[in-house]
Amino acid sequence: MARKPQAKVGIFGIGLAAYWPQFEGLRERLEGYQAGVERRLRGMGAEVVSAGLVDSAPAAQRAGDLFARENVDLIVCYVGTYATSSQVLPAVQRRRAPVLVLNLQPAPALDYPNTDTGEWLAHCSACCVPEISNAFSRSRIQFNVVSGLLNPAEGHAARYFDRAWDEIADWVTAAGILAELSRARIGFLGHTYPGMLDMYSDFTMHHGQLGAHVEVLEMDDLHARVEQVTDAEIEAKIGEIRAVFDIAQPGRDRISQPVTEEALRWAAKVACGLDRLVADFSLDGLAYYYRGLNGNANEELGAGVIVGNSLLTGRGVPASGEGDLKNCIAMLIMDRLGAGGSYTEFYAMDFNEDFILMGHDGPGHVAIAEGKPVLRGLGLYHGKRGFGVSVEFNVRNGPITILAMTQTGDGRLKLLAAEGECIPGPRMEIGNTNSRLKFGLDPAEFMNRWSEQGPTHHCALGVGHHIRTIRKLARLLGLEFVEIGDE
Repeated sequence: MARKPQAKVGIFGIGLAAYWPQFEGLRERLEGYQAGVERRLRGMGAEVVSAGLVDSAPAAQRAGDLFARENVDLIVCYVGTYATSSQVLPAVQRRRAPVLVLNLQPAPALDYPNTDTGEWLAHCSACCVPEISNAFSRSRIQFNVVSGLLNPAEGHAARYFDRAWDEIADWVTAAGILAELSRARIGFLGHTYPGMLDMYSDFTMHHGQLGAHVEVLEMDDLHARVEQVTDAEIEAKIGEIRAVFDIAQPGRDRISQPVTEEALRWAAKVACGLDRLVADFSLDGLAYYYRGLNGNANEELGAGVIVGNSLLTGRGVPASGEGDLKNCIAMLIMDRLGAGGSYTEFYAMDFNEDFILMGHDGPGHVAIAEGKPVLRGLGLYHGKRGFGVSVEFNVRNGPITILAMTQTGDGRLKLLAAEGECIPGPRMEIGNTNSRLKFGLDPAEFMNRWSEQGPTHHCALGVGHHIRTIRKLARLLGLEFVEIGDE
């Protein structure tokens, strides 16, 4: 899977300049605390741009200029002690990036009888958080607050340290994905599957709401690159395919066929062409479909992409079939979370064991397969033209998350997610991915609640539970987010 995206985080601490001559050592103490915060952020993989401790309005303006110049993805305001909001707001106005306010107290509690004013001021981060929150809100600056402990603690108080820093790590991860989406290049090859109204989407919407670039591609772009593939490239790709996949013998399904050497060679050649396409257009993802006609060249090419697109998806370039651009974005998000993100739809409900069968006939994320994925020859692709080699597996057993990106009636993108578990059991041997997914709700109630949100019929299936971070990403993107849970 692709590496974890790196967020560029601008950080500034705040305090009141009037305190420094009054309380010796207070400023230096707070600067030490801030240095510890910065070390932790770097440990989370963030690139840190520090404006130091800001204690006046002019210093805040200089911090704002720094963050704008460095084009940071997230601004962290570390509240060391009280500061007026007028010396905080300018630091975040220039860049207009999302802001994370850290209300982190150094110790679980004060030794009240023995605490003097200077010691209290070193712990009073909570004092100005409501004030600066009001200023941010009235200035229409998106902000979020994390309250808790700056330093580790024992006993009851330990949870306030763990929870706060887990939340901060989520925000840093979400900011990294936000940055990646804003720079992503998504290829759109061909057209959407005719008649699937849920998938029709406005390219400008994706540019405007995500910052992603949609590169419109022709089948000719792929044809030309497939024709350039050498025999040596094909042989190398066949070796890669054999290393990743097992080859299945024909099964009970009447459309099942052997994977012939000719079919394998064609799948490998198309896979090499797809690699060239991704490299030449610097693509981070691909949404694709082309119907073809009467066995023409486009039909033959379109029928040969499943293996190559599964390999692309497995290495962090999500490929979403049937021209589902929104689902390509969902798959990209899941991949960058380290979860995979396999192209998936609802298959069936099992009312004996209370699970939902989910999968698809297109590309899967081979890096999250349970065991070795399988190649199966198919004499036809149901509902589509052509025939060839398809991919079959179920995702890794254990915790899973499904994520869908849909579109509201007023033209806004929307994220919808649920957490559950992939359970073991037999799968259909039909050349499709298919997994047994169990959610907190029973299958019927889950389908009701999911469908009520107006989703697309595809989603991205990934391993692990990730809703906590996805919720934060939606907040940073300014998108509606809905979790389908057990309440």
